[in-house]
Amino acid sequence: MSSPAFRRIAERAARRYRRAGQVTFRFARGKLLGDPLYEHLLARGVPRQACRILDLGCGRGLVAALLDEARSAYGDAGWPRDWPAPPAAARVLGIDLMARDIARARAALGAAADFAPGDIARTPFPPSDLVLLLDTLHYLPFEAQERVLERAAAAVAPRGRLVLRVGDAAAGPGFLLGRWVDHLVAWSRGHRLPRLYCRPADAWIRMLGGLGGAVEARPMSEGTPFANVLLIADPAPARAT
Repeated sequence: MSSPAFRRIAERAARRYRRAGQVTFRFARGKLLGDPLYEHLLARGVPRQACRILDLGCGRGLVAALLDEARSAYGDAGWPRDWPAPPAAARVLGIDLMARDIARARAALGAAADFAPGDIARTPFPPSDLVLLLDTLHYLPFEAQERVLERAAAAVAPRGRLVLRVGDAAAGPGFLLGRWVDHLVAWSRGHRLPRLYCRPADAWIRMLGGLGGAVEARPMSEGTPFANVLLIADPAPARAT
């Protein structure tokens, strides 16, 4: 269950989406409050003090909205003592294939973040301190996944992070339910029912490990029936100074 501090931040982030219409507002609110990923990002300091964040497959820009509201809330009496500070000067660039979702993100965030329509399998990635691929890669064929990961890792600055959330294809019923929801989400966003290209969590970890550096896996389905895993990697330790 979400903490009171997170609920306040998430509610304020969701209200921004009223500018994009009631349907988008209800989606944003439900996702921010119902998905354990978003509180984890703040409570565990996943973005650290990254100042350049690249959100690949950003959808409606929920991460950008959450971080912007977290910066506003930091220092309030209600900010949990065991939470790290949010990135103070972060700038988010979100890229997504769906132009309609980019338009919704722009309507909600205005000048607080940058959003661009594009296919992450082809779009160049700028140098970034944090690259996010959250619930995104399984829509790409296996070879395209590998190329995107290689390019994303190359874009990560020294001491930066590459963060994925993936479904664990070896996890049985929870994974199968998540795959059905992914089909539903893709259909609701205007895609035909896609083929999904899924892997066991161990295979994702091996792929990231092959890019260099350590990989940390964190379960990311608490309070839900799904089988998601958050993978946090430093793909370029040799470049750190």
